[in-house]
This record gives sequence, structure tokens and C-alpha cells, in this order.
Amino acid sequence: MSAQHEEAPAPPSPAAAQLLAQIRTDRRAATWGPAFERDWAKALEDSRHTYSLTPLHDVVRTWQMRLAAAPAVDAYLESGRDETSFVDLADVLGAQL
Repeated sequence: MSAQHEEAPAPPSPAAAQLLAQIRTDRRAATWGPAFERDWAKALEDSRHTYSLTPLHDVVRTWQMRLAAAPAVDAYLESGRDETSFVDLADVLGAQL
């Protein structure tokens, strides 16, 4: 029998806590912080039901990749995104039924 109450929130893993600290320093912290916490809570609940740590590892890995890609996305968006030479997907696919 566990000494911890069943409904008590588990503390985040060291990797998740470090990741959350990084998210909180990002300019997107207002939206990304709650999103990470929501993802973490769902993964924690999934882990409790499946007895697997995989959902927690997946959340950490996904958010690490998101943070790593953020500077490249920012650079692309700030570059002016000249998309004048692109072809509209509707023109390629034609009319959809």
C-alpha cells in the first residue's frame, strides 16, 4: 500500500521539471506552459492506467523537439515567407468529391 494518497499529483520527473522551466522562459510561455502541463497531466493519467512510462517520455520528447524547432520556425516566419512561386494544393488535386 502506498503512503501517498491516490489523487495526489505526482511531482514531475527531473527532465519534465527542467523542460517546464525552459518553457516558462520562452516568449510563448503564456500558451505553452499550460499546454505542457495539460499534456503532462494526461500522460500521467495514461501511465497510471497502463503501468507504462512511455506516455511521459513521449510528452518530454515531443516538447523537447518543439522547443528545439521554435527558433527555426521564428526565423522562417520573420523572413517574409515569399510564397509567390508556390502552387495552390487545390489546383494540383482538382475538385474534391
